[in-house]
Amino acid sequence: MDRITPALVWRKSSQSAQQDNCVETAELPDGGRAVRDSKDPNGPVLRFANAEWQNFIADIKNGSLDV
Repeated sequence: MDRITPALVWRKSSQSAQQDNCVETAELPDGGRAVRDSKDPNGPVLRFANAEWQNFIADIKNGSLDV
């Protein structure tokens, strides 16, 4: 684990309430996002550049990821 990850402020969706099967996100210093499994806070972290994260959010909003 690197020195940046422990300093991140993690949050999960208010829609997940007290469920254990969630992901948490944190804003990175460069504006990107980090994503981790809430059940394994010391486990792997996925990192996304700001542009990647914004494209992902746009895809969610416009329904292009719906199955």
